Amino acid sequence: MTGEALHHWIVVLDLETFSTRSDPLQLSLRAAMYDVVRTAFGDAGVNAENVVMEDRGDGILMLVPSTVSPVRLAGPLLRALDDGLRAKAAIYGDAHSLRMRVALHQGLAVQDPHGWSGDAVNTAFRLVDAQPLRDVLKAATLARLAFVVSEQVYEGVVRHGHRGLDPAAYLPLQFRTKHGETIHGWVTVPGYSAPPGLPSGDGSPQRPCTAPGAPGTTPAGTGAAPAEPAGSAAGTSAAGAQPGRVTTFSVGTVLGDVVGGDKHVHGGPIS
Repeated sequence: MTGEALHHWIVVLDLETFSTRSDPLQLSLRAAMYDVVRTAFGDAGVNAENVVMEDRGDGILMLVPSTVSPVRLAGPLLRALDDGLRAKAAIYGDAHSLRMRVALHQGLAVQDPHGWSGDAVNTAFRLVDAQPLRDVLKAATLARLAFVVSEQVYEGVVRHGHRGLDPAAYLPLQFRTKHGETIHGWVTVPGYSAPPGLPSGDGSPQRPCTAPGAPGTTPAGTGAAPAEPAGSAAGTSAAGAQPGRVTTFSVGTVLGDVVGGDKHVHGGPIS
């Protein structure tokens, strides 16, 4: 019997390079994935017992009740997922580490005897599978996850800058589906001031912007340096700045407050 269509916050996650791992390692990674997810919901103050989780092999479809604040999902839950992934990597090392893409959308979903479906569910999967999002995670070599929200979630939630959300850390993402539909979203990478790897206006990948003399820079003409996450060893906080020292950097048009003291800013142009 088919149930009634109900509104949910729809979270989908997918593990990077899962199919390239051996069968025993896949089993281990899946166990670690569920441990990270359930712990993250608890740390974010969301009762995991109220979240529908539908297994997808290398990922999970999660339907969160509409009574849960989306600010909690885009803020505390995202940070808890990132913390959990980093903790697993510290324990098991890179060979066992998890890296994932996570998408957040909203809309109606309906349950039948075989699972959940609906256009909103389809859109969430298209977002998490989008090639631009895959490119971002690949370029963010020091990150553990890349997070994309739909246009609706960005406009209704993220852009308002609720406590714990930083709209300036998101960049727009768009792609065409196999059916020719254009889907828009916004992507961020925890630890990075801006997500690397998105195409620039001319279609080429954005060059990360690294402070002159900072670790990871390359001499002129040798290509772009790897992007460093905000807060990495390459970054300099205001508290740790040397007296009289000025750090220069170059970015495009910035939405939001970037500078509060001496800082290194990494990532592509922000527009």
